[in-house]
Amino acid sequence: MKRAFLAILQRDLQIAFRRVSEIANPLLFFIIVASLFPLAVSPDSDHLRSIGSGVLWVVALLSSLLALEGLFRADAEDGSLEQLMLSPVPLGVAALAKVTAHWLVTIVPLVVLTPVLALSFALPVGVLPVMAFALLLATPTLSVLVALGAALTLGLRRGGAIVGLLVLPLTAPLLIFGTRAIDLALYGESAVAPLYLLAALAALAVSLGPVAIAAALRVGVE
Repeated sequence: MKRAFLAILQRDLQIAFRRVSEIANPLLFFIIVASLFPLAVSPDSDHLRSIGSGVLWVVALLSSLLALEGLFRADAEDGSLEQLMLSPVPLGVAALAKVTAHWLVTIVPLVVLTPVLALSFALPVGVLPVMAFALLLATPTLSVLVALGAALTLGLRRGGAIVGLLVLPLTAPLLIFGTRAIDLALYGESAVAPLYLLAALAALAVSLGPVAIAAALRVGVE
């Protein structure tokens, strides 16, 4: 199973890096939108600091949705997905490998860029590690939710908008706990509790998510 997981992961990473535009679009969207907010609102540092964490989290969530269209659709169109379903490798393992590739290619660069862009919102440097760690804990759950939405809408020609409607309401706990952790760190308090909650959600998503995604893929292909 480990060898099959690594083979699928390597394949998806190679395909992703051949499509540089698909990798760059979410990052450019994230950078442009996050950079425009400080220009559109009051330049007061206190005001920017009060909205910074919420803006960055929302923009990061929206950016992650831009890459979901090709998560399973390309494999469904060229027959690769059916071959995976017919192979002896459990479909859940294949789904987990594809979600991991999506996380590495799309989400990890967003996590790296977020602390840099946070400086434009006058957030203290001491808060940036907490923000990066909170995003790192929240993004596995986000990747699983995005993949589940993409699998559920696989049979639709234009399922991107529908996926957004399905996924965004489910991200509310991530937004609440993530911004809460940053706010606590901003005021010098311990952010351990919301970080633990994000870690628990990530463990739940990684353990149960591939099973749900595999079931959704079977329904979508049929």
